[in-house]
Amino acid sequence: MLDAPRVSIPSPSPPVPAAPAPAPLPAPQNGSGSAQAVLLRRGMELLNGTDPELALFLDREVERQAMTLAMVASASAAGPAVLAAGGAALSNVTAEGYPGARYHPGAERFDAVERLAVDRAKRAFGARYANVQPHSCSSANQAVLAALLPPGGVLLALDLDSGGHLTHGSAASVTGHHYRAVHYGLDDQGFIDYDQVAELALAHRPKVLIAGASAYPRILDFARFRAIADSVGAYLVADISHIAGLVASGEHPSPIDLAHVTTTSTYKQLGGPRGGLILIGEEHLTPGPDARRTPLSRLMQRAVFPQSQGTPSPASVAAKAHALKLVAEPAFGDTMRLVRADAAALSDALGEAGYRVLTGGTENHMVLLDMLDRGMTGVVAERALEECGILTNRNRIPKDTKAPLVASGLRLGTNVLAQRGMGPDQMRVCAALLHDVLSATTVLGDTEFRTDPVVRDRVTAEVAALCRTHPLPFGAGVGAADVSDREPGERS
Repeated sequence: MLDAPRVSIPSPSPPVPAAPAPAPLPAPQNGSGSAQAVLLRRGMELLNGTDPELALFLDREVERQAMTLAMVASASAAGPAVLAAGGAALSNVTAEGYPGARYHPGAERFDAVERLAVDRAKRAFGARYANVQPHSCSSANQAVLAALLPPGGVLLALDLDSGGHLTHGSAASVTGHHYRAVHYGLDDQGFIDYDQVAELALAHRPKVLIAGASAYPRILDFARFRAIADSVGAYLVADISHIAGLVASGEHPSPIDLAHVTTTSTYKQLGGPRGGLILIGEEHLTPGPDARRTPLSRLMQRAVFPQSQGTPSPASVAAKAHALKLVAEPAFGDTMRLVRADAAALSDALGEAGYRVLTGGTENHMVLLDMLDRGMTGVVAERALEECGILTNRNRIPKDTKAPLVASGLRLGTNVLAQRGMGPDQMRVCAALLHDVLSATTVLGDTEFRTDPVVRDRVTAEVAALCRTHPLPFGAGVGAADVSDREPGERS
C-alpha cells in the first residue's frame, strides 16, 4: 500500500473575541405589550442611541407631515398600526413562492399572514382572486401585461398627457418599448372619448385594453370599456390605483366583475404601505392567452412569481393585511364619502376664484388646474405652495407644451385632507390659502418665482393652525405640543 500523503495543517489562529450579544428582549409583563411591540420600541431606542442622525431625519419627517397640508392626489396617510406592521420582524423571513408552496423553510407565520391579506383583499373588493405580493401597482401592471401580451403585442390605453400612466405603454416606460402601445385621448370637454376608444380598437385590434388613469377627475365607465374590449376580443385590465378606496366603499363603480383583471396600489387611497394588488372577479376561471388556456387566476400567480418577482416583502404584506381590514370598516366608507365631498367643494371654490378647472369639476378625489391660464407653470405653483406648507404636484395636461418636470397643470387631491376630518367648509379655507399664495407669487420664468414673504409667513402660520385643529390619524402624542418651533437639527 502507498502511504497517504501528509497534509500540513496550520495551527489555528487565536480566537477572535465574540462581540457581546445584545441584551435579550424583556418578556412582556402585566399585558404591557406583545413581543412585536417590545421589539419595535427596542428598535427605536437603539436607533436613537446608535444613529441619531438618521433618527433625526425620521422624527422631523413625522413632524413635517403633521404640520403640512398634503393635497397630493396620489397619496394617503398610513396609520400607526399599518406602519408598525410594516416594521415587523416578519421582514426577516425569506420565502419565495406562495402559502403552502414556499421554496424556503420557516414561513409558517408568513403563510398565515399572506392568506389573511388575500382573504381581506377579496372581501374588501368583492373579488374571487387576489395576489398581494406585487411591490407596487407598476410591478403589478408589468406582471399582468407580460402574462397577457407577447412582446410586440398591441395594447390600447389612455395617453399620458390625457391623464394616463407610465406603465400603460408610455414611451418613457419599458411597457412602451416592449409592446406596441396605441393611445386614446379626451374630447373637447376633457372627458374620455369613448368613440375614439372604439375606433382605435377596431383599427388596431389590441389584445389588452387598459381602463385607468392617474390624472382624470371623472367616473370611468367600465361597462363601456368592457363592451369595446369584447368587440375585438381583448382582455380588459382596470387600473384603479388612484380610486381604489372609492371603489371599495361604493363611491365609484367597481370594475372587479367587468374587467378580466384589476390592479391597484395600496398606498394612494387605501391608507396602506407601498405595494400593489392584482384582483379578479367573475373572470377568475376565464382562459388566458397561453397555449394551455390557463385560467387567469393561475396565470396571474405565475405572472408575479416566478416570472416578474422573487421574494415578496413579508412585512409589507402584513401591513397590507391590516390596511385592508380597515378598508372593510364603516369609518373608511365615511372617509371616502368625505373625500368626494371635499373634492367637489375644493373644485367649486377654486373655480369661483377664477382658476380653470379641467372638465369643469370632479367626480372623485382629484382636481386638475390649468396653471398657464394663470400665467405660471405647474412647477412654479407647486414650489410656491410648498414653501408655505401646502403640497400639490405639477402635472401635464392635454396639449401641454412644457416638459414633464415643468408641466402646465397642477393636480390636487383630498385623500389626506379627508383623513384629517376636514370637510367642505375647510376646503374653502384651503382654496383661499392656495389662492393667496399664488396671487402673491411673481413669475420670473418657467421655474423661477418670488413670493411675497409677508404672505408666505402668514399662510404658513395659518396652515400650521389648520393642521393642529385637524390632526393626522397618527394617534396620541403627535400634535401641536410635539411640533414646536425648533431650530434645524434640534431634538426634543
